[in-house]
Amino acid sequence: MFDSIFDDVKRMNKRQFIYQVLSFGMIVSSALMIWKGLMVVTGSESPIVVVLSGSMEPAFHRGDLLFLTNYPEEPVRVGEIVVFKVEGRDIPIVHRVLKLHEKNNGTVKFLTKGDNNSVDDRGLYAQGQLWLTKKDVVGRARGFLPYVGMVTIYMNEYPKFKFAVLACLAMYVLVHRE
Repeated sequence: MFDSIFDDVKRMNKRQFIYQVLSFGMIVSSALMIWKGLMVVTGSESPIVVVLSGSMEPAFHRGDLLFLTNYPEEPVRVGEIVVFKVEGRDIPIVHRVLKLHEKNNGTVKFLTKGDNNSVDDRGLYAQGQLWLTKKDVVGRARGFLPYVGMVTIYMNEYPKFKFAVLACLAMYVLVHRE
């Protein structure tokens, strides 16, 4: 299989090879532009996330793909599913708003909890943090596709699988002549 792919690449002249490399670059840059466009339209730094654990079952399962929005004018509500980042953790967390704490000056703080967890999220927050604020929110769940994100989970858990998929895609783009 690999011999025939390399033979196809060897048979290409310089111009065809450069064309294929540029085509691959256009695909990558198009994906980045679509991502940035989604960020602007949804108001979220991450408009699509994958659920990585079972803490939100039965609402969401591991591998579900969530679509997020994060419009600043929308207030946070109890029962709403939010995706938030905590200082010191790289991976955002998907949990439900459990309680709101509103002050007279208009500031709103809230507490979250995973549907499948027995306790609230105070143990997950940064040291000394008891409530989340709107600045901690990456987005709010607006829709989902079940289990579509399992590919992402497999790629993170098995790095060799990720590199094999990326290598196959790159070779396909380089060799495919249409």
